[in-house]
Amino acid sequence: MSDFQRYAVYHLPDDADLSAFGARWLGWDVATGAPVPQYDVDGIAGITATPRKYGFHGTLKPPFRLADGQTAGALQDAMAAFAAQTPPFGIDGLKVAQLGRFLALVPDGDTADLARFAFACVTAFDNFRRPADKAEIARRRAAGLTPYQDEMLLRWGYPFVSDAFRFHLTLSGKLDAEDLAQAAQAAEGLLPALPTPYRFESVCLAGERSDGMFELIHRYALTG
Repeated sequence: MSDFQRYAVYHLPDDADLSAFGARWLGWDVATGAPVPQYDVDGIAGITATPRKYGFHGTLKPPFRLADGQTAGALQDAMAAFAAQTPPFGIDGLKVAQLGRFLALVPDGDTADLARFAFACVTAFDNFRRPADKAEIARRRAAGLTPYQDEMLLRWGYPFVSDAFRFHLTLSGKLDAEDLAQAAQAAEGLLPALPTPYRFESVCLAGERSDGMFELIHRYALTG
């Protein structure tokens, strides 16, 4: 694992059909670390250019560089211990939705358990995160943050955590309204039947390779 530039804590779908859809939609299978042929959808390469490198995932702890004195092996051990103490859970389901100018799958129904799980991931592994430098903080602030988001950025290295968190599995980069509507129609026509309830049975460690693409390092079953 020493070749990875950054690490991230992901949710990768436990449902095989949804995972396969996500890989073909984005053109990158994060689980195998390999490209796959995309669906025959007009303009799909451009629609998915931004999220492709990350793979089809839901972010739990955003990408981070290892702190001085920490190792990838210790991070793996911490994730294994966390998963052994954390029970699986479910939400009502998922649905296609627009998040600003992005398209994503988002939770449908109550998300209290998911929010607690995500923030536990943020906090449990934060000692492995190298603090954000001044350039990264400036870049994040340039997008325009609320005071609360700025507080989260300084504390956790990312503005969209805790009360600012919204779980999603990204399907597109920024699109205009017409392209968003067309992409949503295409995605809904290709999606497999989505599980109801939608289950969270594992937590995943992913790494950013030297080519900038993310791949799965290990999937840890939630067994607490």
